[in-house]
Amino acid sequence: MAEEGGDGQEKTEEPTPKRRQQAREDGQIITSKETFVFVSMAGAVGLLALAFALMPRAASAWAGYFRFDGIAHLDSLIAGRTVDALVAVVMVTLAAGLPLAALTLFAQAATGGLNFAPKALGLKMNKLDPLKGMQRMISMRSLVELVKAVLKVTLLIGAAAAIMIPQLPILDRLVFSAPGDALDGFGVVLLKVLGAQCAGLLLIGGIDLAYQVHSHGKKLRMSRQEIKDEAKQTEGSPEVKGQIRRRQIEASRKGARRRKALEDVPNATSIVTNPTHFAVALRYEPGKTDAPVIVAMGDGAMAHRIMAIGQEAGVHVLRVPLLARALYFTGEIGREITPELYVAVAAIEAHVYRLNQGLDVSLPDIEVPSDLRFDETGHPLKGTRT
Repeated sequence: MAEEGGDGQEKTEEPTPKRRQQAREDGQIITSKETFVFVSMAGAVGLLALAFALMPRAASAWAGYFRFDGIAHLDSLIAGRTVDALVAVVMVTLAAGLPLAALTLFAQAATGGLNFAPKALGLKMNKLDPLKGMQRMISMRSLVELVKAVLKVTLLIGAAAAIMIPQLPILDRLVFSAPGDALDGFGVVLLKVLGAQCAGLLLIGGIDLAYQVHSHGKKLRMSRQEIKDEAKQTEGSPEVKGQIRRRQIEASRKGARRRKALEDVPNATSIVTNPTHFAVALRYEPGKTDAPVIVAMGDGAMAHRIMAIGQEAGVHVLRVPLLARALYFTGEIGREITPELYVAVAAIEAHVYRLNQGLDVSLPDIEVPSDLRFDETGHPLKGTRT
């Protein structure tokens, strides 16, 4: 049966990536205690088997620490050998402990991944609630833990008994054997018992891992309403998303129009620029158009492309910052300029006409209406800058 969310709906939907990430930040990852027990036990048994194989050589090396050829400087020699022996013990301990720690980390990385969650270290007051504590004690999870504990004890005792009972006659004879032979015999039996118990722990670990994966996935499930609420928090309401989408489409269309307009730049009669920011290409043909038309415009890199194309085509490029910004912020590609700029643009076209006639004339002062004067960001300017 599916769990219910806080909204009363059943949690039947798979968790979203955001929900999974939030769970990791809260320390909720797949982890199997029984898998760790098996891995640790298997590693320990492997190290024990290696220790039995190396025991004769290790015993000889250990005895060498306490073998003295003479009595000269005996006190200092004993102290030095004792330190050497302790260092050897530490090194052997590290050689055994580090692989076990690495195996445990590998087991966690292979199941739910390694994760450090500071949030999980904080004090949660709901864990101190006696009522909730009682609920946890009688929950399904507690029942599963009880079943696992009983199964573990049963399997471990059963595995040990299954190996030990047939070996009892051999163990009886080992009591009367030489110490070395007895130690070897007991070691073989011990490894068999521990190996059988490892097999039992492997079974328990596999069952526990499967349960933890299922339980973790079930805990992270979401209701449809929770998914909708998360989508609203992440992406906004449908109305806002629609507005953003429309703006993106409009911006894309404007960009496409501006790129296509570059093809018309060679047909312009003049290009007005604020060299570092804006460029507006104009075309005016007396008798064919009532007013100058904006054939292309752009800012930044697009402005530099317009100027480069225009210069290559022989179009006059004129630096008039105030007029360039006024045309840019009030005009549209393919449309006539705003009537308030007729006088200013007429002065530009007249100057271009004189240049085309071969006259060496300087650009006159261009007057731009005060209410059409903008800075580089499109905000109105105050004052009488020209």
